[in-house]
Amino acid sequence: MRDQDDPGITVGEAAESLGVTVRTLHHWDAIGLASPSERGGNAYRRYTAGDLRRLQRIMVYRELGVPLPEIAMILDDPDTDPVQSLNDQKTRILDKVAHLAELERGIDRMIEAHENGVLLTVAQQRQIFGDDWDPDWSRQARGRWGGTTQWAEYAERSAQRSPEQWTMLQSRMKDLEERLGEAVRSGVEPGSEVADALVDEHREVFSDYFTLSVSMQVCLGRMYEASAGSAADFAAHYEKVAPGLTTWLRQSIDARARAFGVDPETAQWR
Repeated sequence: MRDQDDPGITVGEAAESLGVTVRTLHHWDAIGLASPSERGGNAYRRYTAGDLRRLQRIMVYRELGVPLPEIAMILDDPDTDPVQSLNDQKTRILDKVAHLAELERGIDRMIEAHENGVLLTVAQQRQIFGDDWDPDWSRQARGRWGGTTQWAEYAERSAQRSPEQWTMLQSRMKDLEERLGEAVRSGVEPGSEVADALVDEHREVFSDYFTLSVSMQVCLGRMYEASAGSAADFAAHYEKVAPGLTTWLRQSIDARARAFGVDPETAQWR
């Protein structure tokens, strides 16, 4: 029964008291979730105290994340169990919390990868990369390339890799290096079909770390050769595989680059 002492309030006043927008109340009215039940003398519809109580209940369920159709059932369907509906919503929230926690762990790994490069313990690094591996090399690499697109790509891929995946990647690289060494020992000429195939494979395998273009591969080969005697002595690593491999690899990369129309003398890191 209509309460003659309750003139009701306007949609604007109701929206302000609830902390929602007028548009929200109009939407709830349009879908039949909550409608003003009074009509004033000026023909504008007004919310009564009973309407506001319904709106306040809607706000509580909405704050808990209950979908609007379920709120309507809870409020209007006598066969709907509010406790069961809330338990269902609790389950959905817990699932979402677990998903967000997993995302948080992923973000933490990404941050750590950007800062450290390889997300492996020192023992795991030595087991996978060999006793000659220096865990400090990742820190040195970040100091040199930390602001580059390539470091970001390397870090983001690293964040997704398991120790088993690192082992497979290292095994693939080691197999390639052994065949590069055999090519040098067998007298394979830079620019030959065999050398070209090995250079292409080197670029492909290296692209597992970050995308390596032909021009960048030229820069890499020259950096290897120029590193002899430096703190990051890549040349020493290749010379251990086979004497003369560092220069042979640089010459082979240069020859392959020319076939792609890249001048090794002007190649840039891009």
